[in-house]
Amino acid sequence: MIEGKYFVDPGKFLGATEDYEKAEVVIVGLPMDYTVSFKAGSRFGPAAIRQASYGLEYYSVYLDSRLEDKKFYDLGDLVLPYGNVEKSLDLISKATEDILKSGKKGLFLGGEHLVTYGILKEYLKKYEDNLVILHFDAHTDLREEFFGEAYSHATVMRKVWDIAKGIKMYNFGIRSGEKEEFEFAEKNTHMFLYEVVEPLKGVIDDIKDYPIYISWDIDVVDPAFAPGTGTPEPGGITTKEALEAIHILKDLNVVGMDLVEVSPSHDIAGITSILAAKLIRESILSFF
Repeated sequence: MIEGKYFVDPGKFLGATEDYEKAEVVIVGLPMDYTVSFKAGSRFGPAAIRQASYGLEYYSVYLDSRLEDKKFYDLGDLVLPYGNVEKSLDLISKATEDILKSGKKGLFLGGEHLVTYGILKEYLKKYEDNLVILHFDAHTDLREEFFGEAYSHATVMRKVWDIAKGIKMYNFGIRSGEKEEFEFAEKNTHMFLYEVVEPLKGVIDDIKDYPIYISWDIDVVDPAFAPGTGTPEPGGITTKEALEAIHILKDLNVVGMDLVEVSPSHDIAGITSILAAKLIRESILSFF
């Protein structure tokens, strides 16, 4: 396992165990925001989410379950070379590879959405075309390039699709993007505009027998509820709908997840960080 100088400890998520070997799930912070196109600051997201988690209860009234009932370990934040996108993605892939080789599941805190590309490169090696990707986002993220750059938080899902053409990718809550991205999605992914809960219920039978990876961009939630993000997009879902979406996936074979784009310097009273922490808590209790 990567350890020592490769990680820093900004604190642990509420309820994390001290025993890595007994853990079934590993939390890793990915403090990278080098390609953010509007408001930078998501590199501080992982630490803010952990800090906010201490405002929560161990117990979930939704699920009648406690964090003590789950074995998860928090490795801290991966040390990344500031400004070096490709080397950072390589390090993210290496950390992901080690987690998967140890037989554990990854729960990743971003950071910008491009970190998902480094993660999913390894998940797709392990699960190949059996993997289902559930992408919750305000934005399509299906551009081939953004301002001349192939590596961008605006290209991440297109780059993932390019690794394994024909992968089962479902996009929920989308309400922003270029026309060409929507045309690409119509041919190559399963895209649901504006809504999350009802379309998610509608695909459960199609995905229940597959390993599932969830990529959750906090900006799928309306900025009225989650203003602390780099590219806020009005017209999103409520916090209640976000929690309901997590609970719909209860007991499915979720093998990994990331939650990205929390930018605490643009938050109001920490409400985005506390929402992110609660979504993480409910995810751990629902399907990890």
